[in-house]
Amino acid sequence: MIKPASLRAALETALPELAANPDRLVLYIDQGRIDQRAGSLSFEYRYRLNVVLLDYPHHASTVIVPIVAWLMSHQPDIALNPEIGEQAFVFEAEILNHDSMDLALRLLLTERVLVATDPDTGATTATHLDEPTLDDVTWQLVFVQPNTAPDWTEPHPEPV
Repeated sequence: MIKPASLRAALETALPELAANPDRLVLYIDQGRIDQRAGSLSFEYRYRLNVVLLDYPHHASTVIVPIVAWLMSHQPDIALNPEIGEQAFVFEAEILNHDSMDLALRLLLTERVLVATDPDTGATTATHLDEPTLDDVTWQLVFVQPNTAPDWTEPHPEPV
């Protein structure tokens, strides 16, 4: 899984004091599961990433803004789908005193992994796939008849 390290790096870039005090930023995964379908070795990690800031002396927004920016690139379905978004980014805070808090954020994340076997060598490779971006999918709504499903186009990537 690569998203926890990616989010940590984004937070340490946005909030350099976390890089200087790495013990104040704790990330751990729970409720993890694997979504895999018959006929393929490819799968998807699905898990809850817990991001805990200990004795954090700033407003919660200073953490939430960089996380939202990271989510737009690394888990855009949270922002694009309100039903997912309501459950996928939650938090708790323990106010320690007038100057600090322990802030716990929970993110529901996924990571797709494409598993392929080379027909010549038999070697198996696992490739972590990037999230699709808004530029990858073009949506066109069609309001010609009632109850007509929207049309969309999706570019087909070159085979790997």
